[in-house]
Amino acid sequence: MIIVDTALKAREAEGRPIRVACVGAGFMGRGLTNQIVNSVPGMRMVAAYNRSGQRAIDMFAYAGREDAVAATTQGQVEDAIAAGRPVVTEDIFLLTRSPQIDVLVDVTGSVEFGARFVLDAFQHGKDVVLMNAEIDATVGPILQNYAAKYGVILSATEGDEPGLQMNLYRWVKGLGLTPRVMGNIKGLQDPYRNPDTQRGFAERWNQNPAMVTSFADGSKISFEQAIVANATGFKVKSRGMSRGLEYRGDVMKIGSLYDVEEARRLGGIIDYVVGTPLTKVYCLAEHPDPKQQHYLNLYKMGEGPLYSFFIPYHLVHFEAPNAIARAVLFRDSVAKPLAGPVVEVCAVAKRDLKAGEILDDYGMFMTYGEAVNVEEMSGGRYLPEGLVEGCKLLRDVSKDAVVTYNDVRLPPDRLADQLRAEQYRFFRDEAWLEELLGVYA
Repeated sequence: MIIVDTALKAREAEGRPIRVACVGAGFMGRGLTNQIVNSVPGMRMVAAYNRSGQRAIDMFAYAGREDAVAATTQGQVEDAIAAGRPVVTEDIFLLTRSPQIDVLVDVTGSVEFGARFVLDAFQHGKDVVLMNAEIDATVGPILQNYAAKYGVILSATEGDEPGLQMNLYRWVKGLGLTPRVMGNIKGLQDPYRNPDTQRGFAERWNQNPAMVTSFADGSKISFEQAIVANATGFKVKSRGMSRGLEYRGDVMKIGSLYDVEEARRLGGIIDYVVGTPLTKVYCLAEHPDPKQQHYLNLYKMGEGPLYSFFIPYHLVHFEAPNAIARAVLFRDSVAKPLAGPVVEVCAVAKRDLKAGEILDDYGMFMTYGEAVNVEEMSGGRYLPEGLVEGCKLLRDVSKDAVVTYNDVRLPPDRLADQLRAEQYRFFRDEAWLEELLGVYA
């Protein structure tokens, strides 16, 4: 949104900057904090949470703020912000409840932790921007209900692929075309990657090996495309989307991969391919007006029926402040679900799994995620990839088989499980998951 820069300059001139708290102090938190501190007028990074407070202090130092202080009480948080000093804490609820914070940005990637602090933030009038595709894809629709209840905004971020695609989608629709395919590009796809195979890459870029693994094994792109599906109503052609289909050709001709009639029948398709290094996300759209088709051909868009629009980069934390400003200043959510889940992300065994084992988290050694239409997800009682951690296997699950709720015992008292059951009951009028949780109570 080009108007964001003018609005932020006005807030700077008025001395009323947007006050941001960063939840998480890892690779993305460092980048975002540095960006806001040094490059975004009208916005301040006033606070940060991390399980290790020292890491959050180091994050501010990375951005040139050597004056960050640690806080263990609400009073200490308020005094530091009032004095213009960044404050860090190991208690997230000190930030959700601070009257001097306007918006929290979640960069953790945690579903259960995210659910707990997001609801508390809503209850205390805080907007939330998610750089956490996992929670958005798992319980995002029901969290939007709570955001509406409390009159706050829950938004995905710009810069990352879901926000990038939704900006492109909205722009293309604004031109009068009808989007039929929303696609993402990967450089690598191997569902059996794990933190050991990805450690070298992670260390080179100072990233978390588990997060890097989720990029490589397809889990992350599944979460991302589920967000786009839920915001557009588009579906997957089949579980796993195109599962590593390679395309190295001209991005202007990528429409040749798709059957426009199938795309229409499904109401739109979300997908990804491996390759095409000159772009990052694409939108394939058709125009119903032959007169406009003539103009599109003149403007070097080809003869259709699927015209290719694309963005060749994703700059993540560089663009994330735009999403923050859109939420706080314009009450606009970047990738808001149309209603309930359309596509979800199921857990698939990365190796042969044995009864009695405790599942590790996504991006680890035991499972990978695949995007799947909600009808199949619910009908098969598939376990969400975002909720695998801590589940105990009740029976063996073979490699590449979907893990179901029947295969596991869930950890006790997880809020995210309750939210997902509520999501199914509210949007799909299904009570089976709620009943299953009652068995575990």
